[in-house]
Amino acid sequence: RVQSSGRTLQPAMGKRKAGSKAPGGRKGKKARAQYSDDDGDESDTAAAAIASAVDLDLKQAQAAAAAGAEADDDGEAGQGEAEDENGPEEEKAADPYLLADAKYIQKDTRWRNKQRTLVFASRGVTSRFRHLCEDLRKLLPHHKTEPKFEKKSNLHEINEVCELKSCNNVVFFEARKMTDLYMYVARVPHGPTMKFQVLNIHTTGEVRLAGNCLLGSRPLLYFDKHFSDLAELQLVKTLFTQVFGTPRNHPKSKPFHDHMLAFYWMDGKIWFRHYQIAPETAGVGDDPERQQLTEIGPRFVLDPIRILNGSFSGQQLYANNSYMSPTALRSQAKQLLKNPYMHKLEAKAARKQRVKDSVLPEDPTDEAFL
Repeated sequence: RVQSSGRTLQPAMGKRKAGSKAPGGRKGKKARAQYSDDDGDESDTAAAAIASAVDLDLKQAQAAAAAGAEADDDGEAGQGEAEDENGPEEEKAADPYLLADAKYIQKDTRWRNKQRTLVFASRGVTSRFRHLCEDLRKLLPHHKTEPKFEKKSNLHEINEVCELKSCNNVVFFEARKMTDLYMYVARVPHGPTMKFQVLNIHTTGEVRLAGNCLLGSRPLLYFDKHFSDLAELQLVKTLFTQVFGTPRNHPKSKPFHDHMLAFYWMDGKIWFRHYQIAPETAGVGDDPERQQLTEIGPRFVLDPIRILNGSFSGQQLYANNSYMSPTALRSQAKQLLKNPYMHKLEAKAARKQRVKDSVLPEDPTDEAFL
């Protein structure tokens, strides 16, 4: 007999002789049953050992995770106390525009405000007028262009051009006599329409100011207090907001606000200025209280003429009684220039009359004395 792992086995007897029977009976069955029971006990013992080791490792991992969580809670509590001690100034500096509370900016990333503005001019514009039109196109990322409009065509045909371009706003420049420029701002196709005369034009390339801004960024629109008091200016403000305001999430726009379009009401006219928004110093960042404005250009003045109810047609809603056409102004200027010459002629005639009146009559006694 051979002892092996606690089992008693019979040595092998070689090949079984022919005609002999295989070992069987109750003794063989008992031996086989005992052998299988011993193997099952060993496998159960090994599985139990592995399970206990896994449980131990799991408990150690849970204990380490719990200790790390407690440490993180302590650190956050300490940081929160420090932030409370510093006050609300650091919170304001970290998020000055309260973008964390503006959930609609994070959720809505689609272009919903479908505003498109058609910017073009008529034939006969000068180089300065054309450069002004190009400057306005650069300020409006949502603009669309069109070749020059024929002067003989009816202005009502602009509605068809806007329909072909899928535009709902239009800025049209009309030049007359190569000296006068008119600007039409209209909402297509139902109106209203505003007509202005453009005065004191200074393009961006002409003035060469120090300001600069990112091309395609969204501008801030500023209107002074008069645009909230006067009824006609309230309508102008609403229309200018739709025309000059770049829609959010427009494909050609950039999500930055680094320049401002300002409209001022002064002397019965609308004064337009374009400014850059920049921090006072390099370390200020986006603090809204420490920003400065630098003019970029262009600059011009709009003299309102009339407001129509429809798109290039309709009932007249407003008319500027103090407006004078350029032709009337030139005629008045000629009259003013003519008056000094007339005064000069009158003075010359009066002098001749004084000289004539100052001549003394002949004295009859003059012949008596030679």
